[in-house]
Amino acid sequence: MPKLSALLTPQFIVFVAGGLVCALIDIGIMQLLISNHWAPVTAAASGFLAGLLVNYMFHAKVTFKNVTTPATLVRFICVVGMNFLITIALVRLGVAWWHSALAGKVASLPVVAVNGFFLSKYWIFK
Repeated sequence: MPKLSALLTPQFIVFVAGGLVCALIDIGIMQLLISNHWAPVTAAASGFLAGLLVNYMFHAKVTFKNVTTPATLVRFICVVGMNFLITIALVRLGVAWWHSALAGKVASLPVVAVNGFFLSKYWIFK
């Protein structure tokens, strides 16, 4: 059973820092493409995919020091999908309860960070 004390480790800090870097890559590429007249949805999808790939490689090589395989990539994509659904659910709750998508999004960040960390540590890159 995962222990919450794992959240107080340097590995968790590296996990969160890597996530922040990947978010900056995602947003940076999106903004760069939009400024070069790409369609916003195409730019957002491109940024998301670039951030996702960097995130996977960063966590595989730096955070968890694991060899990447097709199986780890499939498990990673499953966790990303699960975290996406959690985010959407909390955004909907934020809108319903506080009339604020941002409140739901902010509430989702620690939930998906902890969920992603434990699933990465004990399932994806075990």
